[in-house]
This record gives sequence, C-alpha cells and structure tokens, in this order.
Amino acid sequence: MSTRYPFTAVVGMDDLRLALLLNAVSPAVGGVLVRGEKGTAKSTAVRALAELLPQVAVVAGCRFSCDPASPDPGCPDGPHGDGGADARPARMVELPVGASEDRLVGSLDIEKALADGVKAFEPGLLAAAHRGILYVDEVNLLSDHLIDHLLDAAAMGASHVEREGVSVRHAARFLLVGTMNPEEGELRPQLLDRFGLTVEVAASRVPEERVEVVRRRLAFEDDPAGFAGRWAGEEAALRERIVAARELLPKVALGDAVLLQIAATCAAFEVDGMRADIVMARTATALAAWAGREEVTSEDVRRAALLALPHRRRRNPFDAPGMDEDKLDETLERFKGDEPEDDPDPGPDGPGDGGPGGGGGVPPQGGEGPASETDGVPEQAPAQAPEPEPEHAPRGAAGERAAVKAGEPFRTKTLSVPGLGEGAAGRRSRARTQNGRTTGATRPRGTLTKLHLSATVRAAAPHQRARGRSGAGLVVRRDDLRQAVREGREGNLVLFVVDASGSMAARRRMGAVKGAVLSLLLDAYQRRDKVGLVTFRGRAAELALPPTSSVDAAAARLEELPTGGRTPLSAGLLKARDVLRVERLRDPSRRPLLVVVTDGRATGGGPDPVGLAARAARLHAADGTASVVVDCEAGPVRLGLAGGLARDLGGTAVTLDELRADAIAGLVREAQVNRSVRRAA
Repeated sequence: MSTRYPFTAVVGMDDLRLALLLNAVSPAVGGVLVRGEKGTAKSTAVRALAELLPQVAVVAGCRFSCDPASPDPGCPDGPHGDGGADARPARMVELPVGASEDRLVGSLDIEKALADGVKAFEPGLLAAAHRGILYVDEVNLLSDHLIDHLLDAAAMGASHVEREGVSVRHAARFLLVGTMNPEEGELRPQLLDRFGLTVEVAASRVPEERVEVVRRRLAFEDDPAGFAGRWAGEEAALRERIVAARELLPKVALGDAVLLQIAATCAAFEVDGMRADIVMARTATALAAWAGREEVTSEDVRRAALLALPHRRRRNPFDAPGMDEDKLDETLERFKGDEPEDDPDPGPDGPGDGGPGGGGGVPPQGGEGPASETDGVPEQAPAQAPEPEPEHAPRGAAGERAAVKAGEPFRTKTLSVPGLGEGAAGRRSRARTQNGRTTGATRPRGTLTKLHLSATVRAAAPHQRARGRSGAGLVVRRDDLRQAVREGREGNLVLFVVDASGSMAARRRMGAVKGAVLSLLLDAYQRRDKVGLVTFRGRAAELALPPTSSVDAAAARLEELPTGGRTPLSAGLLKARDVLRVERLRDPSRRPLLVVVTDGRATGGGPDPVGLAARAARLHAADGTASVVVDCEAGPVRLGLAGGLARDLGGTAVTLDELRADAIAGLVREAQVNRSVRRAA
C-alpha cells in the first residue's frame, strides 16, 4: 500500500484541518465541503485524515462492517451470531465522478430475484464507506441523482435500494468529505445545505510558507516512508487526541445561553431552515471536546458559525459565500450570557504550550516552521457594483466605453434544443436518461440497470413449457431481460454570442442586454447546463469564457464587458463555430444551444459584412446547431435585421420583452380574455 502524506505535515490551512478534525471527533456534524482553487492540497489533506482515525471493530465476514457490539438487525448478511470480531483500519472510500448509480448504492441480481425470489445483493461504495470516510473529489461535477443518493444516505445513516418490488436496506454512516473547484461550477443551494461545514482554501501568498510547502513535498516524494516516519510521533499524538475528544464529547454541556446565541446568529444571517442551528450546535460541542472542555463557550459558537453558515447564505449562484464578522460579533455580544471563560486555544494545533498534535508543525529534525496567516475564515468583502457611466463619459482611443452594470435578472422563457438527446442529465431539453418516465423497452447493453418488468415477462412467457416449468415461479433466462427506456431532461451547452459593439453601447440599452444575459445564465444554472461566452466588437471576436459549468464565472466576465467599436458579427459567429467544433469532440453527447444577443447590425469584418454574417450563420444551420437570436434592437423604427439573422441560422428570434416569462404569461392571459370577450359577444 502506498504511503500517504502525513496530516500533521500539511502547512497552514488551519480552517480545513480543523473542520476535518471536528468531523473525526463528531461525525454527526455532517461532513465537510472544501472549496478552493486547483493545487491547494485539498485531496492531500482529506486522504491524510484517514490515517488518523482509530481502528474499527467489525463482525467477521460481514460485508457491511457491522459493529459487533450492536450489529445492524436489518443487515443483508445478518442475522449475526457469535461469529467473532475483527479489527481493521477505518476505510477511506473514493467516489469517482463517472461512477454509476449501481456502483454507488449497490446492485441486485434481478434474474435471481425474479426466478428464485433470492435477494442477491452486491454492496456498493456506500456500504464500503460505513464507519469510515466517503471522499468525493469534484463533487460539483457529479450527476444530480448520484448526489441525491449520497446526501440522503449521509442524512439518514442508511442506504435503500428499491428495484421492481425488491428492497434492500443497510447501514451507511460515514464522514462525508467533498472537494470542488468553484471555477468548474457550483452545487445547488439545497445540496450545499446538506454539508455540515464548508471551508474556502487558497494557496498562501506568504513566500516563506510556499517555500516550506515545496520543501516538504519534495522531501516526501524523494522518500515517502522516511518522511512519514519523521512525522510518526506527531501523527500518533494527534490520533490520541481524537480518541480523547470522542470520549469527552458525550459529557460536553450545551447551555441555554449558548443555544440562544446559536439561534440568534442563524436568525440574524437569515439562514433558511433549521439545519444550520443543529449543525452549529454539534460543531460548537465538538470544538469544546477538541479543546478538552466540558462546556461550550461563545468562542466555540463564533468558530462554529464561520464554518457552518457561509455556504448557507447563498441565494443564487452569483452570491459570493462569506460572513460579515462584525455583524457576527455584534450578535454574539448582544445575546451573551453568563458562561465560562473562553479557552484561548480551541484550534487544531494542540495546546498553547506547543505540545504534540500540531498540524503543520515542525518535524523532529527540522527548524521552526512558518505560522499560518490566520486562525479564522478570512472576511470576504462584498462585490462592488461598477459605478454608472455618465452620459458623456470619456472614451478610449478606440471609442471604447467603460463596463455598464447589468440590469436586474428576471425569469426567462424556456429555451430548448429540439429533438431527443442522450446527454448528461439536466433540466432543459428532452433526452433518454437513466431517470424519468418509462417510454419503452430494449435489450440491455452491458449491465441491466432499470428492469422493464412487463416486457421481461412477455419475453419469457412463450418459453415456459420448453424450459420445463413445473412450479409457480417463472423460468427467466438472461436473454429475457429487458432494459427500460426512460425519457427525462438533459443539460446542454449554452454558448452566448454577445454583441459588444458601439451600436449596443447606450447605457440603458446595454444594461438591459446584460440583465437579459444574466437572466439566461441563472436559467442555465438551474437547468444544469454548461455555458460559454463569445463577445465581438471592434475588428474581432474573442472567447471571453471557455465552456464551463461555472455560471458565476460567466456572470463575472459579463459584468466586466466593455463596449464600443464596429460590429464584426461574422467574426463572432465563426468564433462560436470553432468553439462548438472543439466541444463536440470533447463531449459529443452534450447538444449545444447557440444564443446570439445582438441587434443584427454588421458593420465590420470585411468588404461585405452583411453577406459574411449571413454565410457564417448558414454554416451553423448546416451543422444542425439549435439557435436563438435575442433581438436587442430598440427605438420606434426597427430594421428587423435580427429576424433575418435567425432565419439564416435556422433558429428563432425573440425580443428582450418576449424573453421574459411573465411577459409570455401576460400575452397568454390577454389572448384568453380576448377570446372570452368575443365568445360573450
């Protein structure tokens, strides 16, 4: 087995180490979501934690890791007698992004279940992670239905597998740790809420710390066993501290005054639901046990809030996670009652006298390591909206105007790709999916995942006499099994092509255009799409944002977008075609939707800009790309150029007003009223 990097050798990252250790002390805290840029040792720290967990006693031969002291009465391998007990290290199970539902929850042998009535169950990763760690790298890239299974099991402590009337249940209690890079897309707010704690990590900007990180990593890669041996003492001390904190945890008192502070804090920050209050209470209790105290203090509540609340305050993907620490301190002080004196050292680095158990401490043979930058979650200043541009604001050399603030987003009309796709599960266009309504049956290709029961029975019925059926059971062969064909919704690649030329540069007009694109981005987030952004102005087009699942990154690029110059419409369409060509090679099953936001004018890009734009549009039509033109033309006189562009693209055109879902609903209501009036007359 490969040697893992020691937990205590991780430099800095106090919040991450503390959150992981608190969950090791009290798994009821609910796990950790680690958010951060690439290359920040997120995975290294999580994998290192597994080596610190105490060994677990399991029933000998049980595939579901039942505790000999209290075996699960519903265990599929039970009932357990006096079969003896084994001790083994706590497992860390990794869930890959491309895992199937059967790999996660386990699978039933449907053929045996139908023919013999036998529950032949093959455990999945949830069973393997029971009483250990379940680690999900890039959790934001998992399919929604896998995340739902995962979080349901984490919340209930059990996994249920239901297939065609056959039901299996087994215990699944584990420490859930997910890591994600926000640049690759966000989790839905309701899924964020299911993680107990969240931590933001970033690479240190202190040169001395960066030097120490590189020095330790190179030493580990040169001699993994030797490096780990030099940290063995600190690892053992930290392991003992975890055990001691676990034993102390049931004795920790959570007073009424502390509970009032927790409730007041959650109310002050307008957190939805009651899960935040419960998680804060469990986290504060674990902090007290970790510090060796039997009473929770205000400082415990404060640190618990910094770990448990930031991700629960997001209302949409464009909100930055974070906490107003001044407001937090004010709330805690206002509701502070009589309590014991705060312990000055509740952190992960051990006692204040430099005792053992310090994360990121000094190896026995080395000099003194650098201290971490901060002990708490850094306060994030709210994003500042750009100042409105004056009517006669100065322009750059190329006539470029400063960026204009986007208008308020609104609920948009549903845009979709016609036909039936087979892309990643989402909520935009019709597709064949693993989950959805059943529309037919087919022979399975590979492992059977969704049985079509009636089709299977019909396939087996004509052969019963030839197969010598004598009893009540149906004689089923592998060739009889039929896979259910299901229809649901898929996510698409929505590629925005935004006109940022001088014809769009009027302040109010561009603000409305940006507001419309922002609304479409929010819609794309809700429908699980990937998004990309191409802009064109002056003499050329550029890919402002390559296709990504991070709609907040697209919103940030949109907010910074300046305007001005000529209108190279053909360049924008050709750039979009190049992007789509590459994406078809990378992800051929994800169908694209091209959204062109323009007034239809073309004044740059060649000697015949209008003709070039029309030819570029017809190339998209020849590729079969679904497209929508958002017509931004304003004023009493309209040239209808956007409609002509939509015809060349083989798509449809909608105005900014028609894009609003409430405007569409208003037109429908008005038509219904007019129809009723005509009938009455």
